[in-house]
Amino acid sequence: MPLASVSILGPVAPGGAEIPYFLPSVPAGFPSPAQDHIEQRISLDELFGLHRPQIYLARVGGDSLQGVGILDGDLVLIDKAAKAKRGDVLIACVNGEPLLKILGGDQHQVILLSANPKYPPRYVLEAEDFQVWGVYVGLCRQGRHCG
Repeated sequence: MPLASVSILGPVAPGGAEIPYFLPSVPAGFPSPAQDHIEQRISLDELFGLHRPQIYLARVGGDSLQGVGILDGDLVLIDKAAKAKRGDVLIACVNGEPLLKILGGDQHQVILLSANPKYPPRYVLEAEDFQVWGVYVGLCRQGRHCG
């Protein structure tokens, strides 16, 4: 799949459930006795701003953004109210095709960039229909299925 395409899944419905949060961090090596002490409980809704109506989910298809840690099959959180600026990962729609890319270019030329050297930049031509559908603000990945 040459471009990081996206499947729009829709708005995120707040769940309200709280989960344990360990401070300052959980070691990735040997377990620590300190893990028995939960410091606080947090809501993922609050942490990721999921209660905001402008946040929606999209599933990534493709590997063109693997250089910035966004992999095929990931779920990305998109803020449709955020103003896109150069260097942002965003969902752009070019001629009706939604793409997940990095915004490049300047005020005269829009360039959609990959983060994988296999894929060239996508120059948006003046005659093409171009829209920004939102800016990437977060990532969800299922750990057991990571390659």
